[in-house]
Amino acid sequence: MSNTATPSRPSLDWGLLARNPHFRHVFIARSISLLGLGFLAVAVPLQVFQLSGDSGAVGLAMALEGAGMFFGLLAGGVLADRHDRKRLILLARCACGLGFLGLAVNAWAASILPRPLVLGMVYALAAWDGLFGAIGVTALLAAMPELVGRENLLQARALSMLSMRLATVGSPALGGALIAAWGVAWNYLLAAVATALTLLPLLRLPRMRPQMVDDKHPLRALAEGMRYLIRNKVVAGVVLVGSLVSFTTAVRALFPALSEQAFGGGALKLGLMYSAVPLGAALSAWLSGWAQRVERPGLVLQGLGLAAFACLMALGMNRSFVLALLLLAVFGALVSLAGLLQYALVQGHTPDAYLGRVNGLWSAQDALGDSVGTVAIGLLAQTLSPLGGVAAVGAAGLALGLWALARLPGLREAGAEAASPQA
Repeated sequence: MSNTATPSRPSLDWGLLARNPHFRHVFIARSISLLGLGFLAVAVPLQVFQLSGDSGAVGLAMALEGAGMFFGLLAGGVLADRHDRKRLILLARCACGLGFLGLAVNAWAASILPRPLVLGMVYALAAWDGLFGAIGVTALLAAMPELVGRENLLQARALSMLSMRLATVGSPALGGALIAAWGVAWNYLLAAVATALTLLPLLRLPRMRPQMVDDKHPLRALAEGMRYLIRNKVVAGVVLVGSLVSFTTAVRALFPALSEQAFGGGALKLGLMYSAVPLGAALSAWLSGWAQRVERPGLVLQGLGLAAFACLMALGMNRSFVLALLLLAVFGALVSLAGLLQYALVQGHTPDAYLGRVNGLWSAQDALGDSVGTVAIGLLAQTLSPLGGVAAVGAAGLALGLWALARLPGLREAGAEAASPQA
């Protein structure tokens, strides 16, 4: 379903929501879902840290969720090129809701079950939710060109990003307060209820079967998508830079230890730390209209990554909680803008025949980078202080980012509007 694109402007144009009812249904569903996920974002790491007292265990929980996402994105890319995308989205939402409900029951039973069993269930359900959440995300990414038209993709992405950030700004802080008052189980239950509510607008979407169904073996089809990604210098460069950025976002695994050891502790402070990143991201999404006029988005993408890495280095050398929140907000803004440009470059340099698989593979690099990052950062926390670990991650990202800037001329020179991508 295509709509006439609107002129570029510094801030977002909300007209797409009024003109396109299908996008409006998706927007409402995502906003509700992400509000619930904001409660989850603080509950899982805090519960794991309380059960284990170990940042490495927090990193492992996030890594398992990331591993589930990784495999879900790969499978979802193939499924989205073969099956009705609406059904995939609904199936994934139902499975995630059951997982959140399982986390709530597990938390309520924590007082009567052995601690290793409770911790093991958190790990297993984190991987479950990562897997099915990723399948739903990939199906939605593949459906967006049909729902809004290619000319409106960047605008739709920016609106979705703003929705995502605003929905997750307040909920982690509120979730921290809720945990302090009643415990983590209620956070999980709210996430399950929010997921159930998303089904109402999603049921109003049209059926969305792919125009051309690929009947190759799924592994062969996935391999073809991988070959295209590797051969395309722009898309390959985006994946590499995106992996570096994703790796550094895994510093959130250190937030519980940072809150306790560097900033005085408390669930409320931890919730504020988890809220600061999406707050900065929401502001950057609101002011992202200029992104449609960027002539060399690949170069800007690399610059945003370098600035984000430098921001983490500054955070690792800081002991003021207020300044830490400010640095986290700036970091969130930089990462959000980088993600928007990644999306524009991938969509603009990928033909229709590969959209599902390339979107799945591109998104999988986020999950893989985050998964590897959470494990590495958790291990790093065993030898360095939490602040030292953050500074080390920022320094490593900055060094690798400078190397990528020098070694990826194709990405540096990529235009804002590529010629029609060819298979």
